[in-house]
Amino acid sequence: MAYAQTSVLVFGDSLSAGYGLDRGEGWVSLLRDRLDENDRDVDVVNASVSGETTAGGRGRLQAALERHDPDVVILELGGNDGLRALPVKTMKDNLLAMIEASRDSGAKVLLLGMRIPSNYGKRYADQFHQAFVDVAEQTDVAFVPFFLKDIATDRGNFQNDGVHPNAQAQPAMLDAVWPELRPLLFTNAQSLATP
Repeated sequence: MAYAQTSVLVFGDSLSAGYGLDRGEGWVSLLRDRLDENDRDVDVVNASVSGETTAGGRGRLQAALERHDPDVVILELGGNDGLRALPVKTMKDNLLAMIEASRDSGAKVLLLGMRIPSNYGKRYADQFHQAFVDVAEQTDVAFVPFFLKDIATDRGNFQNDGVHPNAQAQPAMLDAVWPELRPLLFTNAQSLATP
């Protein structure tokens, strides 16, 4: 089987950095395990930084692209913009710039969308989520509309802070990403086992 890609750069915030988890428990580590279990020689680099905003990510992405030369970039940023109630237009512009930079480097992009609680105001929360939808449509990238969809409504999936997913939630996070990631990695995605 021919591989379309061989290198993945996960570029996110604490949700991908594994905040509050033991080494090897985060969804990115589980992604590595899944690929290894299927004898796939795919290099997964996790360049995620807890607390990162889209502005911070935009500022450091080019160096990460040059250093790692990924075939696929998983872009998981924006949650901290929302939690800080930063301007949605700025977040959207930053996401667009990071997608453009990733594509200019030759990488395909998977955008992971987020939602924020409505206690930030329904209008802001709706605009926040819509920004991810608009960016995905404008750029035609692979897209997961809400990365935490399968865990968000169960308090038992979160650490004591109520913000960061716990270890038991990580497999569901990977399962949210996998259907969109798999076709970007392999030319014959059907030949890779799905749990």
